[in-house]
Amino acid sequence: MSSISLSTSTAIPAPALRATRLRLTVRGRRVLLAVASIPLAAGIAFAAISGGSAIASGADSVPAAVETLTVMPGDTLWSIAGAIAPEADPRDVIGEISRMNLLRGGEIQIGQELAIPAQYAH
Repeated sequence: MSSISLSTSTAIPAPALRATRLRLTVRGRRVLLAVASIPLAAGIAFAAISGGSAIASGADSVPAAVETLTVMPGDTLWSIAGAIAPEADPRDVIGEISRMNLLRGGEIQIGQELAIPAQYAH
């Protein structure tokens, strides 16, 4: 009979365990940048191509006239909402005015022109 012996301990020289560093050349950096920018370029191209889909389809459409109101000293959004729509809930009117004029935090300035929603325009 023959016997086979297996040794589980093998000696690995120390230099073989050292990890190698990846070094990119200038050409390699350019290629990596080009490959990474492909999804960005595709997204921009898609947005540019599909951007025209938001155009109104009616040829007879007339732009809506927007009524504006100039903010006077002492005016607040609450007082403006009460003046233009006394029968409506002022919180709803304030919300619509804020959305329409892109107001952040309800801050208004004296002399500022505010667009009034069409349903409250006189």
